[in-house]
Amino acid sequence: MSRLAIITGASAGIGAATARRLHADGWRVINLSRRPCPVNGVESLETDLAEAPSPSLVETLRAACADSERVAVVHNAGLLASDSAQGITTAQLHAALQINVVAPAALNATLIDALPAGSAIVFIGSTLGDKAVGGALSYATSKHAVHGLMRATCQDLAGTGVHTAVVAPGFTDTEMLRDHVGGDSDILDAIASGVTFGRLIEPEEIAATIAFCIDNAVINGAVIHANLGQIER
Repeated sequence: MSRLAIITGASAGIGAATARRLHADGWRVINLSRRPCPVNGVESLETDLAEAPSPSLVETLRAACADSERVAVVHNAGLLASDSAQGITTAQLHAALQINVVAPAALNATLIDALPAGSAIVFIGSTLGDKAVGGALSYATSKHAVHGLMRATCQDLAGTGVHTAVVAPGFTDTEMLRDHVGGDSDILDAIASGVTFGRLIEPEEIAATIAFCIDNAVINGAVIHANLGQIER
C-alpha cells in the first residue's frame, strides 16, 4: 500500500513545488490540470476544473485511493483575475468561484468516502482570504469562501480520521503572480517591500508547509498563514 497525493493545478508554481516535494518523500502523486506536471514521475490526468469531474476521472481516482494507506488531496488550482467592484461581471465572479471553491467541493464530494483514516485535505487559501486589496475582487471573495469551505468540511468529517487545513500563502513568486502584475519588476519589488523579510515567498516554502499539514492531524480545521510576516500599513 502506498501514500497517494492528488494535487490540482500541479503544472506550475506552488502545485508543481508540492508535487516535487511529495514525490521526493515517496508519495505517488497525481496531478489534475489542463497541463502536465513538469516533475518526472508525477502522473498527470488532463482535467478542466471549470467542469464537473467526469465519471472516468472519478473512477480512476477512487481506484487509486483504494490502493493507498493514506491519501492527501491538495486543492491548489486557482484563478486570479484583475477585477473590481466598479465593473466586475457575473461571468468573472462565476469563473473565480468555480475554480477556487466549487471545483474543490465537487472533487471532495466524489472522494471523501474513499479516503482512509489518516488522510488529509489541504486547501490553498491566501492572505486575501482574510483581507483584501484593490483590483482583485473575485479572487479575494473566493479565497474568503475557501476558508469557510475548509472549516465546514472539517465539521462534516468529524469521526472519520480525515483532517483538513488551509495553507494561506502570502505573495509567492509564481507564474500566476507575475502574470497578474504583467511581469513588472517594479510592482514585484513594491510587493516585496511590504513583507518583513523584504522578499517574495518561494513556492518550495509553501510546499514544505503543505507537507507539514498533511503529516500532522493536530492541524485540523486550521488556517496556517505562510506569508513571511506582512507589514501592516
